[in-house]
Amino acid sequence: MQQGTLMRKVKSKSWKKQRYFKLQEDCMTIWYQSKRTGKTESAFSISDVETVREGHQSEVLQSLAEEFPPERCFTIVFYGRRGNLDLIAGSAEEAQCWVQGLRQLIEPGSFPLTFALVSRTWIRDWFQKADKNKDGRMNFKEVQRLLKMMNVDMNEDHALRLFQDADKSESGTLEGEEFVLFYKALTQREEVLSLFQEFSEDGKKLTLLELVDFLRQEQLEDEGTEELAMELIDKYEPSETAQARHVLSADGFLMYLCSPEGSIFNPQHRVLWQDMSQPLCHYFISSSHNTYLIEDQLRGQSSIEGYIRALKRGCRCLEVDCWDGPNGEPMVYHGHTFTSKIPFREVVSALGKYAFKQGKTLLPYPLLGAEGSWLCWPPAVQDSRRQAPWRHWVAQGASLSPTPQELKHKILLKGKKIGRLEDTLDGPGDEAPDVSDDDNGAEAEEERRRAKVGGTQHGSALQKDKETLAQALSDCVIYCKNVPFRGFQEARSHSRPSEISSLSEAKARKLIRDEGNEFVRHNTWQLTRIYPSGMRTDSSNYSPQEMWNVGCQIVALNFQTAGTEMDLCDGLFSQNGSCGYVLKPPFMRDEETLFNPSDPSSREGPGPITLTIQVISGQQLPKVANSKEGAIIDPLVRVEIYGVPADQAHQETKYIENNGFNPRWDETLHFQLHVPELALIRFVVEDYDKTSRNDFVGQFTLAFANIKPGYRHIHLLSKDGTNIPPSSLFVHIRITE
Repeated sequence: MQQGTLMRKVKSKSWKKQRYFKLQEDCMTIWYQSKRTGKTESAFSISDVETVREGHQSEVLQSLAEEFPPERCFTIVFYGRRGNLDLIAGSAEEAQCWVQGLRQLIEPGSFPLTFALVSRTWIRDWFQKADKNKDGRMNFKEVQRLLKMMNVDMNEDHALRLFQDADKSESGTLEGEEFVLFYKALTQREEVLSLFQEFSEDGKKLTLLELVDFLRQEQLEDEGTEELAMELIDKYEPSETAQARHVLSADGFLMYLCSPEGSIFNPQHRVLWQDMSQPLCHYFISSSHNTYLIEDQLRGQSSIEGYIRALKRGCRCLEVDCWDGPNGEPMVYHGHTFTSKIPFREVVSALGKYAFKQGKTLLPYPLLGAEGSWLCWPPAVQDSRRQAPWRHWVAQGASLSPTPQELKHKILLKGKKIGRLEDTLDGPGDEAPDVSDDDNGAEAEEERRRAKVGGTQHGSALQKDKETLAQALSDCVIYCKNVPFRGFQEARSHSRPSEISSLSEAKARKLIRDEGNEFVRHNTWQLTRIYPSGMRTDSSNYSPQEMWNVGCQIVALNFQTAGTEMDLCDGLFSQNGSCGYVLKPPFMRDEETLFNPSDPSSREGPGPITLTIQVISGQQLPKVANSKEGAIIDPLVRVEIYGVPADQAHQETKYIENNGFNPRWDETLHFQLHVPELALIRFVVEDYDKTSRNDFVGQFTLAFANIKPGYRHIHLLSKDGTNIPPSSLFVHIRITE
């Protein structure tokens, strides 16, 4: 890999260009060059690579299956919304060399991304960018250019002083470790050092007892504090001598604060920590809308990548809209539009591979297949019980209100059904009556309206469809039978826990406004799915928070569209092992609850709490995309609270001029939360612009329930939700009743 390999980069059947790929000496960067010009075309970091797929595992490579054997083909998949890289090697051996080599490099155990390694990797990347003549050393002019690239606006005399202090060889240039010294001087964290010295008697180290004091007084760690202190010293103290003496140096203290244990997100909530044995309707469920689309709703591309990406983000409710295709083969696409089509069998194949996996992590809890109005044979129970999957559940004593624990590794179909679940359990009937779109009336009507606006109606396609539902297909719909919503009283009288209603965002908002408490009660015993307005042809999203406020479980969003709405979704579902299920608070699981989100006092429990956030500093913030060369950001931090209407709020710091490298704010923000159990906190960094809208720099969103108090780092994410190490905020959090 370090010698370099000539491979074909492919984008379509007709676009196949030869590129020279090479792993750099740092083993962290891959460059590739055009064979024709020899010019470096692009580079990517190993840390950007999520996984490597062998063979024809993309639509592009599948289209070339007859031309190139699968042993020579592979796909590099990146985090976030960056497009995949499809490659064809000259031989099977070369392909294996890259596939296995890349897997080795991205394996978590290969290079543990400690704070120290992230920093060193970051240093090396910047050194290579600034070393224009590639001689492995840097003169002062190159250092000045580097500072601009790194978002630092520094006085020239001060920069020269740091440069000369680091130039131990007095050669007028910095190389290797000299540059590391320069970087360390540049990144000196005065605010962390002063905190360290506050608890250190000699200002040079924290003894075990001094560290215990810090953990108890500031971090509010109250259980097993001495054991925790010992663990932190063993894990983060770089000096073996200090480790042996059970003390923590200033470097070790900083490494702890930058670690998962020093993060604002409670590490105990990153793993599965909630009760998974409650009925399905007691959970918020990560849900996507028109999952197959990766662009807009009218002419966008349909792709199995939409399913793979959603599943890898922990999504547990997908949409598969099936239509008749050529030669009787069902196709998946957005009906009455010009979106591209994908064969249903490819969707099923992708679900078979990814439905219960997230990288190497298993996602065992059930996957819901939320179908549109036109259903097709599903990937129901892929085993010997295919003909009568319901019998399997009877054998296990399944109830009409099953739990995620009972339904592990199962795919549930949401769709139309002949009769009731009880009838199915008693045995299938002989008739297959007509089933009309009344079962999905509101959504079907929305589809027709959208098609009319988009100018895509095709003759009788806008007429009311009438179809015959096969008994075998009906029997596959067990716990999610589609029923029309005709009011809460009607539902309570005639509906069952095994049924589900779909509501448009507009209909849901009206019910929230007019019958908030009834809506909450309804969602304690039956599933509700919310879908975006058909007018959102650009795949924009509505705010999921107002739907979660009344306990709606399946709040379907366009996962392909980055923005605040998907930040909230990722923020809520990043807890509980990212399994896609989050248990609702107790007052939203009680059928007699009095809670109404418009009246916070209706919630049973303690009074409001005060959240105090001191925004102290920022570290190595990224430059704004497409900014002018040499431009340096003027960062500010805005803290946004999402929750019940009374809790919605935002406050921001002042902006710091020309410093994206180590800005200091030292500002304190106060928020009062009436229903903290439903609150999400979003930290946003923006580049201030007095003449136009501020530019996005980074963000991090989490549920209030997952916040750790004390001195904490917030590790920022990009617009599409991927990590941007080592960019972070340093804050102090206090929560008081």
